[in-house]
Amino acid sequence: MKILKKLLLSIAILLAQSLCGHDAHYEITAPHQWTLKNGNSFSGSFYLIKGENVMIETEQGVKMIPLSQFSGPDQQWVQNKLEWIKKINAMQHISGAAVATPKKMSGDTQEKTTHKNHLILIGILLCLALALNKITVLKPLKFALPLLVSALLITLTSFTVNKAKRWMGSTRVSFMDSAFSYYKPAVSTRNDSKYYYVESLGLPDHETMLGITGWQQQVPIPQCYVGSNAWSIPLNPVVAATPVPVNQNHFLRGAIAVAVNGIAIFNPYTNTGVDAFLDGQLDQYGGHSGRADDYHYHIAPNVLYSKVPLTSPVAFALDGFAIYGSKEPDGTAMKTLDANHGHYGSDGVYHYHSSSAAPYMIGNMVGEVTEDATLQIIPQATAKGVRPALTPLKGATITHNHPYANGMGFKLTYTLGTDKDTVDYSWTANGDYTFKFITPAGTTTNNYKGQTLCKLTVGNKNITTPNNPYRIVVSPEKQISLQPNSGAAQINILESAIFNINGSKVHQSSASPNAGNILSINAANWAPGAYFYKAKMANGNALTIKFILP
Repeated sequence: MKILKKLLLSIAILLAQSLCGHDAHYEITAPHQWTLKNGNSFSGSFYLIKGENVMIETEQGVKMIPLSQFSGPDQQWVQNKLEWIKKINAMQHISGAAVATPKKMSGDTQEKTTHKNHLILIGILLCLALALNKITVLKPLKFALPLLVSALLITLTSFTVNKAKRWMGSTRVSFMDSAFSYYKPAVSTRNDSKYYYVESLGLPDHETMLGITGWQQQVPIPQCYVGSNAWSIPLNPVVAATPVPVNQNHFLRGAIAVAVNGIAIFNPYTNTGVDAFLDGQLDQYGGHSGRADDYHYHIAPNVLYSKVPLTSPVAFALDGFAIYGSKEPDGTAMKTLDANHGHYGSDGVYHYHSSSAAPYMIGNMVGEVTEDATLQIIPQATAKGVRPALTPLKGATITHNHPYANGMGFKLTYTLGTDKDTVDYSWTANGDYTFKFITPAGTTTNNYKGQTLCKLTVGNKNITTPNNPYRIVVSPEKQISLQPNSGAAQINILESAIFNINGSKVHQSSASPNAGNILSINAANWAPGAYFYKAKMANGNALTIKFILP
């Protein structure tokens, strides 16, 4: 009976832990139904507001609409949302591994699974306890069996689901190739057995700096993130035993993630410890230029979803895990987030999601990373400036940053009181920089010598989306066809295959394309979800197209 009593006590403790232990979660709401003053309506998720423009994430990408064009109720909805965000950001005080959250949630799928596993274990132990109560009348087993049962109990309760997931982090190269393919050849990628390397020149294809009110007088110039100075993303991420918070005490220098357009993403808090977004330092896309005139984001650039499908990652953290927007990889709405601002996907691999309130993207760095004495993740690419860093210009508001037609400079305009001033700057292929500061008082010109402009290394080449010669079309009857894009030069396909979201090959073909519909597959028996079409073309390039099967 003593053995039975001890086992029942252990089971009671385990049951209490199962019923009382909860993780923190973020509340996720459904997309809002928006109505404009002209009567048009659409569905989408609020992203952020910059100046008078509201950014909405829709199925077709990110829309930017002036607040004044929304109906009265929706204008009030936006104002209420902003007040809520201010309150949440004011409450955010992250210390240790804990993250303050908007609202505690319970009863999600992962928690239910954990409780179910505990109940199964309790049932097994009860049966074992009753059996042992009978068996222990055999004297030789009187001491051996209690020890055996204790060891079994400790082993089973310590090996939790979360610990098991530490070995489920491998990232497929083909998956990452697909994610970055939408911005190639502006980015180049390659990999070895340990890292996936991303090369870029540090300049995005969207307008930069617009709307900044907390300007540091830095501007975007080309960088040389190539070769040994490329961004490094782990291919085999390992979940850390204790996730490190992304806050005012960690990762204050350098990037914590890389967007799929090759632009770095920094901690939402600057190296002075302030929230860059709330401080007015960021443009309408969540970025600005650092002390080396290096353009980078401080929140997830969901504007990239105007080119990238909502089912693809918008970035990858430097711990190796993907970052998504408002959708899951299978196209469903974003599920409940944990305290790290993410969760495990249906494939068993962890990923993060972006949001409009702090922590914006990553609450805690889930994967193992190395943080050096300067509070940056290593390995880390390095930016190089060509001029001394300037000081903040209080009262200035940037109105435009127009690129030169030849891509070798910018004309940045800003207001300062009643004045309209300009920074007109350019560079040559040899690294000769000219900065002209134009104000009503006159023009000041400064010349600097920088490094020769870099060229990207040829890596895992994929066709960039705008020049893609083909597209995937899925009919209502689930007939998949690969069709040529109008105006694009058609290139023979030597071999192709289709993979599901788990990386399993579901179709393979070695036939060269013919005119018209060059591929036709009946996928009526395939499971709904995301798929990847990959092809090797006659010109040596690789073609990757992600599509959704309803």
